Amino acid sequence: MSGPSSRMLTLLSLLQVRRDWAGDVLADRLAVSPRTVRRDVDRLRELGYRITSLRGPAGGYRLAAGSELPPLLFDDDQAVAVALALAVAPASGADIADAAARALATVRQVMPSRLRHRIDTVEVVTAPGRTVVDPAVLVAVSDAVRSCQVLRFGYTSAWPADGVDDRPPRRVEPHAVVARAGRWYLLAWSPEADDWRTYRIDRMHPRTPTGPAFAPRPVPGGDAAAFVEARFRGADPGADGDVGHWPCIGTAVLHVPASTVTPYVDDDAVLEGLDAGSCRLTTGSWSWSALAARLAAFTVPFTVVGPEQLRTATTALADQLRAAVDTDRPSVR
Repeated sequence: MSGPSSRMLTLLSLLQVRRDWAGDVLADRLAVSPRTVRRDVDRLRELGYRITSLRGPAGGYRLAAGSELPPLLFDDDQAVAVALALAVAPASGADIADAAARALATVRQVMPSRLRHRIDTVEVVTAPGRTVVDPAVLVAVSDAVRSCQVLRFGYTSAWPADGVDDRPPRRVEPHAVVARAGRWYLLAWSPEADDWRTYRIDRMHPRTPTGPAFAPRPVPGGDAAAFVEARFRGADPGADGDVGHWPCIGTAVLHVPASTVTPYVDDDAVLEGLDAGSCRLTTGSWSWSALAARLAAFTVPFTVVGPEQLRTATTALADQLRAAVDTDRPSVR
C-alpha cells in the first residue's frame, strides 16, 4: 500500500462492492492492523460516507445508503463501463435520455484525461428504443420482482383506440424484467391463466399497494431471457433445437454463392458454402408457410432439401403466388 490516502481509496472500493465485511478480513486485504482499519473507517465517515459497525466476534463494517450522495470511487475499467452504459442508455427504451446525457457529462468531467481519451475514441450514435417506458413504472415493476410481491396493474390495449381495458386490475407473480428489441417486458406467472405470461411494461399501469409476497417458482429452462425469446418465436421454451429453438426448421440449397446471401442471413441460421455457385441454408421460423416465404424472400433460385412439411408449404406458396397474378381469374371486388 503506497500510503494512507491510497489505502483509504482501496478500503472504500472494497466497501462499495460487497454488503458486509468482517474487520479482520478487511485488515488482511489491506495488509494493516484492525486498529488501522478502524481509523480509516472513521476518516471516511468524516467525508460523508455512512459506514455502520457490525457486531460479532471480529466486528465488521457496512456501507449504508446515505441521505446525500458522497463521492463515488471507480477503478479505470468501472469508470469506462459506466460512461459507455450512459452513452447507449437512450437506446434502452427507458425515458432517461436527457438524464443519461447529463450524467455522462458529469462523469466525463471528473475523469482523468487518460480515461476521457478512451471514452472519446468510441463515437456512440444511438437510435431511440422502439417504445418509451416511464422510469417510474420500470422501477415499480422491478421492485415487485426484487421483493417477490404480487403485482397489480391495469393494462393498455394493443389497439390505442381502446385505451386501458376496463377489466379489474390484473394480478401476477412477477419474476423477471427482460429487455428485447427496444422494448421492456415483464415475465410473470399468472395464477388466473395458470401459465407464464409476458407483458409490455410501457402498457402497464401499476396499482398500489402491491399484493402479498409469493414464493418464486423456477422459470422453465432457468433463463428468463431465453424463455421470453422462445415464446416470441412460437416455440416451447426450453425445447432443444439446433437453430434458435424455432418450432419449424428446414434446409434448402440456394443456387448462388454463399457471399451473395450472407448479409441477409439471420444470426441463428447455418449457412454452408457448397461450391462456387451454391450454398446450403438451415434456418427456422414460427410456421412452415412462414419458413417457405423466408426462403422465397432471398429472390434467388433454391431447392428444398427437407423436411417434407417445408416441401408441402413451398408448393402451396408457389400456387398462391401464381394465383395472385392469374389474369384469367375473376377479380375480387
